[in-house]
Amino acid sequence: MSETTFPEPTQEQAALLARVRRMMLIAGLTSALAVAVVLIAIGYRFYRGDGSPVAATDVTAALPKGARIVSTGVAGDRLVVTLDIGGTTEIRTFDAKTLKPAGKLRFVSEP
Repeated sequence: MSETTFPEPTQEQAALLARVRRMMLIAGLTSALAVAVVLIAIGYRFYRGDGSPVAATDVTAALPKGARIVSTGVAGDRLVVTLDIGGTTEIRTFDAKTLKPAGKLRFVSEP
């Protein structure tokens, strides 16, 4: 078999090839950096602790005798329950994730 011989590139051709190689190296490194940033962002959001779902919990809240629930709602990360207890209004708040009591606000009429 015969070997194919290539002529030596001219000085202009060698400079052009070096420039193309340099630009391809920069483009490759930029692409690799972009892929790494995207993978890091996905990993951060996936493994972040506060975004993980919480297991379902069953909670039974005892109400005073004769109390009735007037309304419920959600405010931020709190569950709000409005109660009517013998003519007085009371608002109880619970943490939405753990359902633990967070506070109580009672309204009474002034004498």
